[in-house]
Amino acid sequence: MKRAVVIGASGQIGRPVVEALARDGWAVTAASRGGGRDAAWDEGVRTVRLDRADGAAVARVVGDGCDLLVDMVAYDAGHARQSTALADRIGSVVVLSSVAVYEDGAGRGFDTQGEPDGFPVYPVPVAETQPTVAPGTATYATRKVEMERELLGAEGRLPVTVLRASAVHGPYSPLPREAYFVKRNLDGRKRRVLAYRGESRFHPSSARNIAELVRLAAARPGSRVLNACDGQAPTAAGIGAAIDAVMGVEAETACLDGPPAGSVGRSPWSVPLPVVFDMSAAERELGYRPVVSYAESLPETVEWLTGALRGRDWRACFPLLAQVYPDLFDYAAEDAWHTA
Repeated sequence: MKRAVVIGASGQIGRPVVEALARDGWAVTAASRGGGRDAAWDEGVRTVRLDRADGAAVARVVGDGCDLLVDMVAYDAGHARQSTALADRIGSVVVLSSVAVYEDGAGRGFDTQGEPDGFPVYPVPVAETQPTVAPGTATYATRKVEMERELLGAEGRLPVTVLRASAVHGPYSPLPREAYFVKRNLDGRKRRVLAYRGESRFHPSSARNIAELVRLAAARPGSRVLNACDGQAPTAAGIGAAIDAVMGVEAETACLDGPPAGSVGRSPWSVPLPVVFDMSAAERELGYRPVVSYAESLPETVEWLTGALRGRDWRACFPLLAQVYPDLFDYAAEDAWHTA
């Protein structure tokens, strides 16, 4: 039996990754800070506690060797070096990165979105050959590039598959964008407002589809960079309609022709230009086919969000979401806009 070690196993993506690998016949060691076990995992999955910052602890988990190391939480070059230092004990690596690494060729990317005229003008769709920001330690994106390059520099000693994900969705998300619609429906809101005519497209990545890419890459070790997204990129209005259908509610969507008016119309998908990624390389190199569509993935996400939000302050439930989108549920401003 081939052995796989999954770092970050208890997270949103790590859970279905462990499940997919175990189902595919791997002997999986699930490493996480708490060392917990998911109810969906096979009984043969071994769980261990791991401090990701401790390189010696990572080496102990790898032990005498593993055929596959899956790293869901590698963030910078230091994390990458923990893996390359063990190249003689690891068969291959699959690491999670982000589409935030891309820039548009004119110096604009995710880091410049808040600047005047700073939103990136990406081609549709964005292929893996698109330029990236420079590596460095300044931002999330520059650190991810630094991490990617450190790992890919080990080619010849260590096969590495880099998966660039976008707007990850599914249960256990620390940043559940779907809460924008789910909470409004739970609160009995019959009207909402979307900027950019509701046509914004910000390509999502199901945690289950990412797990499928990990499973496929594990079976075909190699050095490559692949986008890791769903098969389609629905519009913001389309996402709202799909969530309404799952929850059995009818809500009216009003639209602004342009950007949000303060907090009104702002959603986690409110982008002025499409952010859509090319999945043909994954299809060609790994035979990737999404295991779930966005709409098909929603019932379990909505159920999880409903349970998490009922009777609780959304900021306490999802502090990262509140930090990134502090005025996500500014109902007073919305009501004032409707009556203006």
